[in-house]
Amino acid sequence: MKTDTKSCEKYLEEFSTALADLTDYSNRAKNGKLNEAQSRDLLRHFERTHELALNVITKYFLQLGKGPFSGSRDLTVEAFHADLIDDGKAWLDIVIDRIQYNPVYPIDTQEKFLENIQKRYIRLLQRFEDTMVKKLNE
Repeated sequence: MKTDTKSCEKYLEEFSTALADLTDYSNRAKNGKLNEAQSRDLLRHFERTHELALNVITKYFLQLGKGPFSGSRDLTVEAFHADLIDDGKAWLDIVIDRIQYNPVYPIDTQEKFLENIQKRYIRLLQRFEDTMVKKLNE
């Protein structure tokens, strides 16, 4: 089994790059209604950025000797209790939106999910980035 030797700082760097790409893509997409390809791209950028945020949190906790966690919900709750994220409910909304967006479910949540990404979730990820930069520089 291959072990992960990346540091929390390296994970944060990857996350920050993905967040900058997501923010840039979202800003360009705000000029009008998204077509299907743009919607898919925005969702893909967001999901990658969220996964990288979860990787940062996981690595941070591993460095503190905490974990493993059973899933993104448990990890999110623990991150809220550790003051890594400032809005636990909104972060859990991300997890729920990602689950509901799964094409396995018959409900169509894409429009609401895209709206949440652009109006709520990017700001959450930006605040998380600020928090982690401060924590890692302490």
